[in-house]
Amino acid sequence: MTSPLRATTPDPAPDRGFDITRHLDGSAAFFGAAANVIMQLSTPPVGYGVMESTVDSGKIFVHPIKRTRTTLTYLAVALLGSDDERAAYRDAVNRSHRPVRSTASSPVKYNAFDPRLQLWVAACLYWGARDLHERMHGPTPDAEADAFYRHAARLGTTLQMPPELWPPDRAAFDRYWAANLARTTIDPPVRDYFQDLIDLKMFPRPIQLAFGRFHRFVVAGLLPPHLRAQMGMEWSEHDERRLARLLRTVGAVEARLPTPVKVFPISAFLLDLRIRRRLGRPLV
Repeated sequence: MTSPLRATTPDPAPDRGFDITRHLDGSAAFFGAAANVIMQLSTPPVGYGVMESTVDSGKIFVHPIKRTRTTLTYLAVALLGSDDERAAYRDAVNRSHRPVRSTASSPVKYNAFDPRLQLWVAACLYWGARDLHERMHGPTPDAEADAFYRHAARLGTTLQMPPELWPPDRAAFDRYWAANLARTTIDPPVRDYFQDLIDLKMFPRPIQLAFGRFHRFVVAGLLPPHLRAQMGMEWSEHDERRLARLLRTVGAVEARLPTPVKVFPISAFLLDLRIRRRLGRPLV
């Protein structure tokens, strides 16, 4: 089945007084991006769906800047956008996703419109945002954490995931996460793809040399231990302390910044979407 499904019920109304920008860290989009992609793609249908995709415009090793823009725009519109903006971006993504489905030669079956695969991707995005926010700023009070969790359902419902598929509360999510994370595995072809991603092979050589080693360090620290082991990456208690100090320092600096600066560049990508719509330019 290749036609996109729609959510069966509307998203719940946002919590009164909840401000999503308190949970958005622009730096986290860069610290956590590659580790989050590895978690997403470690579910084989998602991994092979990306690797075998015939949509060249969405391939990070072909168009790294464009792919980064479309991914961060999705985060921006899902979390900050209006219903109309989310619907417009959904339609644009749907056009890109239509060819993304398995063939007879694919090692696993997949379809980009599968709501359960979208649930997994949304779960990775939520878990990564929560994990980095707590590493940078400390624990979130329960009521605020619950409100953020409910809002994060939009990471899936902006596409085809129906709201009722999102686990009903954080405890249910943690059970879903533990069960599905335990099933993740990294096949050799996917591992090779990840190694190039970690080493920034999509960018010019000077960028690889300047940032590749640091990027590998951060990715190793943010991966769940069993995925880190499957990647053959080493990690020590000393490394853990170094990463913890780094993220706490960045978090302390961000906490003192005005909100528009703190959430940059996420807010900038939402502005870019609005300009593209006004000018009639492609959104994806």
